[in-house]
Amino acid sequence: MEKETAQRQQTHERKKGGRPIKRVKRSHTLVVRVTTEWLLITGKAREPGLSVSAWFRAAAKKAIVVARLRPEEAASLRMLSGLANNLNQLTRLAHREGLLTLQGRCRQLLYDIHHILQHIGRDDRKGDDR
Repeated sequence: MEKETAQRQQTHERKKGGRPIKRVKRSHTLVVRVTTEWLLITGKAREPGLSVSAWFRAAAKKAIVVARLRPEEAASLRMLSGLANNLNQLTRLAHREGLLTLQGRCRQLLYDIHHILQHIGRDDRKGDDR
């Protein structure tokens, strides 16, 4: 009987039990609160068969972040808003007085709007060193 318990103890000491040690330990925790985005996130994680955590880690590695608008771009957006207001006023005036009298002003306004949209739509913010 003593031999059997001694053999059990020896075999027990030789076998390592438990979970294997991880090579990379994840020591930081990221807490994100979501509402309706949860369905979108879980759906995107389910498609490739990933957990939500694994999907977030993969998305963080591949994400391209576009900088916010610069002050001059924000000013351009405010100007665009004012031009849209002017276009609305010209449209109401055209309905009252006739279209041909306002054709020149409308073309100039549309040109200005197009120019501002081209300036804002440039995608040169990715290389911005801020």
